[in-house]
Amino acid sequence: MESSCDDTAAAVVEGIGCESKILSSVVVGQQDLHSAYGGVVPEIAARAHVEKLDICCKRALEQANSTLDCLDAIAVTAGPGLIGGLLAGVMFAKGLAAGTGIPLLAINHLAGHALTARMTHGLDFPYLSLLVSGGHCQFLIVASATEFIRLGSTIDDAPGEAFDKSARLLDLGQPGGPAIEAAARKGDPLRFEFPRPLINRNGCNMSFSGLKTSLARKVDRLGIGSGFAFEQDIADICAGFQRAVADILAAKSSCAIAEFRDRIGNYPSSFAVSGGVAANFEVRNSLESRCDAMGIEFIAPPLEFCTDNAAMVAWAGIEAMLSDSPGDAVVTARPRWPLDEKSPPISGFGKKGPKA
Repeated sequence: MESSCDDTAAAVVEGIGCESKILSSVVVGQQDLHSAYGGVVPEIAARAHVEKLDICCKRALEQANSTLDCLDAIAVTAGPGLIGGLLAGVMFAKGLAAGTGIPLLAINHLAGHALTARMTHGLDFPYLSLLVSGGHCQFLIVASATEFIRLGSTIDDAPGEAFDKSARLLDLGQPGGPAIEAAARKGDPLRFEFPRPLINRNGCNMSFSGLKTSLARKVDRLGIGSGFAFEQDIADICAGFQRAVADILAAKSSCAIAEFRDRIGNYPSSFAVSGGVAANFEVRNSLESRCDAMGIEFIAPPLEFCTDNAAMVAWAGIEAMLSDSPGDAVVTARPRWPLDEKSPPISGFGKKGPKA
């Protein structure tokens, strides 16, 4: 079960050895509930999860032609994410596990994304992963189902967050990523100049907040939002912004590949991208071109498994069981839950702990 943000999802996945068979994957979005507010409202999202979790689970079992008695375990996203949505999922899963006697597994949402390439393409450990979504952006060495080594991360906004904020400035609606990508198809990416922060600096850390600031200045200069903007202006801004994001990710991917070699002793045979922004074709094409130039296999899961889904959560649960990981003795909702807890936090360190 997945309920960390604004998608309520349930899936049934079978692990046959180290291979996966996705028997069902149900996702119920909340876009209509949040569109009037320009972004996800946590309280509204949490209430919607409470209303939809049982429906999604029932539908997933029906589509899989399965029953609760057939399940070896229940896997639920326990973090990171919006606390209300996480609580809805965790409490529902606890009740289901208590009522059936089925073991309960607490799954890190980011681990689900990072292990998606194992589910869809059967990659061998270790491999290099770029997790790029609305709330996170980080390069990881996926050493095992339970060991993740962070090579670098965004020091401010995640790309998906920058897409959403920029789409609001352009009055394009939400979610921002698909809206900007659609507008960019008609645009000239070279008309407007956008910065590429940290692109020439060593290391794998990234920055995207400056892109948003640059876009905001262009919006003010052109009078976008006053009702007098030209559609072509908006398209050109979107194309330039999107190209800048793709360029940053591609350049830093080269740094991450070199860092992987230094730590592991050889270049990665595969480079996997995951997360909602991985559905952006400009980003995919830039990363694939960079990998092709370096002779590395590029892996991008099907679009439905890039965005939030429960199949990746179920698969992460299977991986944990196959690795004999003891897991958490007590399943609790964790709004912040870094994958690599050994490395120092890069951003977002506060009372609730590190974000990255």
